[in-house]
Amino acid sequence: MTRVRILGLDPGLARMGWGVIEVAGNSLSHVAHGVLTTDARESLGQRLLALHDALSRIIVELVPGSMAVELAFVHKDPSAALKLGQARAIAILAAARAGLEIAEYTPNHVKKCVVGAGHAGKEQVQAMVGRLLPVARVESSDAADALALAIAHAHLSATRVRIEAALA
Repeated sequence: MTRVRILGLDPGLARMGWGVIEVAGNSLSHVAHGVLTTDARESLGQRLLALHDALSRIIVELVPGSMAVELAFVHKDPSAALKLGQARAIAILAAARAGLEIAEYTPNHVKKCVVGAGHAGKEQVQAMVGRLLPVARVESSDAADALALAIAHAHLSATRVRIEAALA
């Protein structure tokens, strides 16, 4: 049976949650997760470089085949939206450089896929990730969101493959 690794990423400049799962058929298993952080006292360039370098190391070490990243929403604070966009761009660049397939999902789509409700709270997402990946023991909501992205991508890409096969 083919095994596929998926990197989920909850982007942010201060805190970037990441999680890697492995998919074999309908079986999901936890590989690793964490949160990349940057120091707000450093320049924007240094913070983005730190995120890029850390994420690139994770990709090399854990060898995912694809990455699922959260789509950015419009923030009330334009400065926060810009910083989020820059962090997303760094993540997408690292994944593209590594040749990963990149998928983007809205938070509501991920919540609907993983929890069953598009407006589920962070605690509900974290609880469901804990049920689906019991050995993960995820304590950070950023990492839980990243693992939820990977789980959603696993389900949604499997569905896409089945539909394409039925139409062929």
